[in-house]
Amino acid sequence: MEIELTVEDKSDRLDRWLSHHLDNMSRSYLQKLIEQGNIQVNRQICTNKKTKVNFGDRLLICLPPPQPLDLTPEPIPLNILYEDDSLLIINKPAGLVVHPAPGHATGTLVHGLLYHCPNLAGIGGVQRPGIVHRLDKDTTGALVVAKTDYAHQHLQSQLKAKTARREYLGVVYGVPNSYKQGERGTINLPIGRHPVDRKKMAVVPVEKGGREAVTHWEIVERLGNYTLVRFRLETGRTHQIRVHSSYIGHPIVGDPIYSSGRSVGVNLPGQALHAYKLRFEHPVTEEQIEAIAPLPETFTKLLTKLGK
Repeated sequence: MEIELTVEDKSDRLDRWLSHHLDNMSRSYLQKLIEQGNIQVNRQICTNKKTKVNFGDRLLICLPPPQPLDLTPEPIPLNILYEDDSLLIINKPAGLVVHPAPGHATGTLVHGLLYHCPNLAGIGGVQRPGIVHRLDKDTTGALVVAKTDYAHQHLQSQLKAKTARREYLGVVYGVPNSYKQGERGTINLPIGRHPVDRKKMAVVPVEKGGREAVTHWEIVERLGNYTLVRFRLETGRTHQIRVHSSYIGHPIVGDPIYSSGRSVGVNLPGQALHAYKLRFEHPVTEEQIEAIAPLPETFTKLLTKLGK
């Protein structure tokens, strides 16, 4: 498979430019492609990730054929909100990792999907078959999975074009007013790997590797010293809502990484963040699909407690 791109913005080093324009590929993966000679700049193979690309340069990315799938399907229960021949939408529970990663070689959503859809293998990548976007391990809610290559490409293009709509509900500490825009606001701050703790993400300047990250928020209900907030993602960076909320001084309740260990007296499995609404155009029928994922019991218990 080949991808052709033309540089239509400011000059930048090759690996950084590619990571900004190919959201579904990690920078480390792109660097490997460069080192292996799979990327051309103006029809010349380039193996130096630091090479500067300039306005008008034409890039060709040659993706190697997928490796054989080496994952064993597992009968993991799936809470399916919608399903047809092209895709399915699940309501992901807390604690379920989306795809295999170090420390999570089995028991992931991908293993369950392969059991439910045996023909999923190879769609969108060896380790992430069918996965269009992801949710953190303890973030619950709606997640769409593609059953065909066409659906996978179509759905990812909607995310890149920002026409798909992803909305979350989260409970935060305090009342967000950092941007002094009344009951709603936008956080537009680049996110990248934390410079010291590599397991965390952080607000990082673009010139130091941060990538554009835009989160829209709206207050739904004030609950004493807490607030129920609706978030809408314009981009999809790792831990985006959690990092942005923490950065403005209102971390997500129960977040084990970004909320400094605060407690609210409710036994939460993780951060109180739920992907409650997902809206996109069906890849085949072109109809608007909207999925609403019911709140998990722990989330409703938290709202009840704080409401009192």
